[in-house]
Amino acid sequence: MEEVDDFQALFANKTPMIDVRSPIEFIKGSLPTAVNLPLMEDDEREAVGICYQRSGQNAALLLGHELVSGDVKAARLTNWRRFAEQHPEGALFCFRGGLRSEITQQWLAEAGIHYPRIAGGYKAMRQWLSLQTDKTLASSSLLLVGGQTGVAKTRLLNEGFAGNPIPGSIDLEGLANHRGSAFGRRIEAQPTQIGFELALGVALVMQNATSHRFLILEDEGRLIGRCALPASLQIARQQADWVRVEASLADRVSHSYDNYILGNLREYEEIGEPRAFELFSEDLIAALQRIRKRLGGKRHAELHQMMLDALLSHRRGDPEQHRPWIEALLTDYYDPMYEHQMRQRSRPPLFRGNQQEVTEFLLAKSAPG
Repeated sequence: MEEVDDFQALFANKTPMIDVRSPIEFIKGSLPTAVNLPLMEDDEREAVGICYQRSGQNAALLLGHELVSGDVKAARLTNWRRFAEQHPEGALFCFRGGLRSEITQQWLAEAGIHYPRIAGGYKAMRQWLSLQTDKTLASSSLLLVGGQTGVAKTRLLNEGFAGNPIPGSIDLEGLANHRGSAFGRRIEAQPTQIGFELALGVALVMQNATSHRFLILEDEGRLIGRCALPASLQIARQQADWVRVEASLADRVSHSYDNYILGNLREYEEIGEPRAFELFSEDLIAALQRIRKRLGGKRHAELHQMMLDALLSHRRGDPEQHRPWIEALLTDYYDPMYEHQMRQRSRPPLFRGNQQEVTEFLLAKSAPG
């Protein structure tokens, strides 16, 4: 039976994958191009595991074949066949490239589908990506894009090249599904820490396949929501060159208003959520509560009231009343915090300018050497 062990090609080519592990294993973390079509559901896997502990491997195998037989086996085989026919260039894997992927591959072969499995499975891919992440970050010329909250750094990276991402850039906030501040939560949950690290590892592999002179990232803190940057990235960030994006306070307020007010509410409305405005309002209030200690009780109370008044006006059709509390939060909280962080930097920015100027600088830097 065919095995695949060229992980570089797997990830660089965005190879579609069948993850035959159980759903609970998949939820903890998997590869970005993988779908979960398990050999065993969670309860089946648990039963087989208990049987293995009590009676040994042979008994566990017999139980597994008993649980996944007849119509159950036919249904799972149908799902695997459909995926394999839609993605003939794909591959399958289990945790260590052992029995589960071997059985899946064998059943597919008996049905006339010869589909490769990944040598070493999920564990080997995860270890390989972790090593590659550390090697890439240690050897790359890293260039960070910094700037105060609201200067639209993420938009610049994702749209600066004629509406497309700046060559050589990776959207860390996109991988973490979070906008990076206390107000940055999205409707859909963030990936697990493992899932975030795997997605970053794959993104770095894909960047390595290009000839860009710089790896360009947004200058993030240790955490993007609940996703922590890998230790190797935190170390590389400390000595990296950086550029600073600048914008007027009015422009920063407008960008924050568009993203965190109009954009967040729109996300709820687009999924047809009947309580869209209530959930949006609860998210805003909860975000402010998360920074209450840093704001201080008095300032938090003032901003909380401004926010409640703005939400009331918004419900009545006037969302513009959010702008005053956004401006106050930027000037009283985010700006002082950012400037404090910048004073800790060991080197000044290579370049500073507005969106257009920084975009042109980055495009020149990202051109092949």
